[in-house]
Amino acid sequence: MARQVITVFGGSGFIGRHVVRRLANAGWTVRAVCRDTEAANFLRTMGDVGQVIPWGGDVRDPASVKLALDGADAAINLVGILYESGNSSFEAVHVTGAKNVAEAAAAAGCRALVHMSALGADANSTSAYGRSKAGGEAAVLAAFPKASIVRPSVVFGPEDNFFNLFAGLCRFSPFLPVIGAPALPKFGVGGEDGTFIDFLGDGGPKFQPVYVGDVAAAIACCLENVEAAGQVYTLGGPGVYSFADMMRMLLKTTGRKRILLPVPFGIAEILAFFMQMLPKPLLTLDQVRMMESDNVRVREAQGLVQLGISPTPMEAILPVYLNRYRTPTGQARIAG
Repeated sequence: MARQVITVFGGSGFIGRHVVRRLANAGWTVRAVCRDTEAANFLRTMGDVGQVIPWGGDVRDPASVKLALDGADAAINLVGILYESGNSSFEAVHVTGAKNVAEAAAAAGCRALVHMSALGADANSTSAYGRSKAGGEAAVLAAFPKASIVRPSVVFGPEDNFFNLFAGLCRFSPFLPVIGAPALPKFGVGGEDGTFIDFLGDGGPKFQPVYVGDVAAAIACCLENVEAAGQVYTLGGPGVYSFADMMRMLLKTTGRKRILLPVPFGIAEILAFFMQMLPKPLLTLDQVRMMESDNVRVREAQGLVQLGISPTPMEAILPVYLNRYRTPTGQARIAG
């Protein structure tokens, strides 16, 4: 019996490569759509000869989307951007691109479509990113009502852009920022010396980081589970952490001592205003606006557990891929 064909838009990205590997192991023939097929050739080794095919395409181009879906049995859209650049706007990628994929998947007769959104998707969000993600969801469901939508919180794993960024920063900076910490320290009574100074408050915005392997498993489950059609799943790990909590965990894992520096949102906005002008900005105003709201799933919402997946804790995964950032001396004493 011939393998079923699935088209994965964004197949060479951080999450995409994990999804492609899982699909190949499950026996699918995978078209991994990306803009640079040469750079995506590493995907070929994830399956048998000819099973995984890097495929040129762009979700903003309806013709290339239609071609990539020709003869496909199912589709997955993982394409997303964290900042706008040139003609890659949130509207073009998250809304129009998502609409192009959903309409072409419906026209091609795909039996299933999984669309990756974000936990911050909200039509009333102060962030353009969050509003565009909500707009993309609406466009997808209008064109393909039985689409499954997944909304992950911050995704961690070997190629992530969060922990790798700050672990790299640790190598040369004596400070690690805690965005969203209070502007003024808090003085109180307690502790061994009778007084204390709290510089970090509640530690800034809250996140519920989810392991990339669990996200890939959830997407695969949506394809096979008929009850997932038309459903929305919010994906979060087993723990909720503040920005400061995650910096402390990173320092403990890498065995480094760094000062945790409070960066109130007002100061973060000023820094982001200038940093967003860089070709590849580390921080933008829109990202600061996103962090002004906690990125935590509603407990009553459907998530990994409803898909039969046990969430993986960060403590089990971070040491595996942050080991290369460790100091030779081992455990760190954490300041802040």
